[in-house]
Amino acid sequence: MSSSQAPALRRELRLWHLVLFNLSAVAGVRWLAAAAHAGPGSLTLWLLAALGFFLSVRTRRLFALGPISRRRRLLHLDQARIRALARLLCAWVYFVSNILYFPTLLLSGVAMASYMFGQNGVRYSENPVYAIPVTVAVLWLAFLVNLVGLRVGKWPGLLGGVSTYLIAALLCVFGLVVAWRYGSATHFQFVPEVSWGNLNLWSQIALAMTGLELAPILAGEIHNPERNIPRAALAQFFLGAGFYMAGTAAMLALLPPDRISPMTGLAQAGDLAGARLGAGWLSPLFALLITIGVIGQLTTYIAGNTLLPFAIGLDRYLPAAFAKLHPRWHTPHVSILTQAVLSTLFLLLTELGENLRAAYQILVDMVVIATLIPFVYIFATGFKFGQRLAGTAGALIAGIAVILSCSPPAGIASVWLFELKIIGGTLLLALAGRVIFIRSRGAAG
Repeated sequence: MSSSQAPALRRELRLWHLVLFNLSAVAGVRWLAAAAHAGPGSLTLWLLAALGFFLSVRTRRLFALGPISRRRRLLHLDQARIRALARLLCAWVYFVSNILYFPTLLLSGVAMASYMFGQNGVRYSENPVYAIPVTVAVLWLAFLVNLVGLRVGKWPGLLGGVSTYLIAALLCVFGLVVAWRYGSATHFQFVPEVSWGNLNLWSQIALAMTGLELAPILAGEIHNPERNIPRAALAQFFLGAGFYMAGTAAMLALLPPDRISPMTGLAQAGDLAGARLGAGWLSPLFALLITIGVIGQLTTYIAGNTLLPFAIGLDRYLPAAFAKLHPRWHTPHVSILTQAVLSTLFLLLTELGENLRAAYQILVDMVVIATLIPFVYIFATGFKFGQRLAGTAGALIAGIAVILSCSPPAGIASVWLFELKIIGGTLLLALAGRVIFIRSRGAAG
């Protein structure tokens, strides 16, 4: 299929949309809790991760894709020089990583949303009987919003970007006021504390710095993508690094690391600030802003991830239905509904045999591995084709994070079962990509 015959997508996003879109994608409020739980040394890790990814973003080619209809530039990999199987696996594993990411994001968001209902809600924050059904319901609602296209689907992401920075601003105010009145809850030292639990959490810091790759995937829906994508990415470097470092420091001023839940710690901070300042309304308001931010980030990732199977379908590696657009809304509806089904299945299967927090951590670790393996590949490709500083910096951070994510965290039912789910699950996903490749080759032949 030539580019002139490829289905046309509507260009709905401008530069200011992209800045907020990137903010919603990169500045994930829940990673603040994981970093704060690892201790004040995570501030140093945030800085190193931000600098490493900034060096990689300096390579404009990695963030300057043309329209998605030029599908042979998917993820900006040169098809004439890189094997088709490796390209497909890179796109496939990244696509699946986001399917795993959606339920982890919502599990955390739903747990923190319970703080809107006071102490009665807090008791249900990590109860699977409450969290699983609500997560599935919100997940499907977000997919259905994206089904009608970015004309509607962009607004939750934009509101989420605004809400995310309101959260960071309020959190910093809470931290400063409480620390001034009562003293800081944490003694700050900037050398990371090494422990098995922290090693696992460190990998999430690298994952938190990703998200800028979503805008190039949406290039076919962006006005003047060659100019606006790099400009939005540069703005996000400063906004994202400031968000994570200031937010983590504020959380540590409010709570000591051992009292911060990696899953609901942000809502805990708002709850404590409300109690210390004698303002009971602060906790529900903070939880509401967190919920808006999480929903915004969810719809942002769904919008970006939806176009990957669409592009793979255009290249005829997936059934032709994935390359078709809805006749009314001009969206890849088959891709959207397929993701909804798969995300629901992964959520339910991971919960088997684990408590909610352990199931959440297993999903997060699988997301780290599946997300960052394609990044290792992409940055290594940049190194091969002359972008050596950018390629080395990005590949090093991503590779270390993949290894650290295999470190078992506290609270899991079995170390062996954890490793089986993490490593075995990742290998199965890669094998599925290979099967798709072989079948598509057979059909083409």
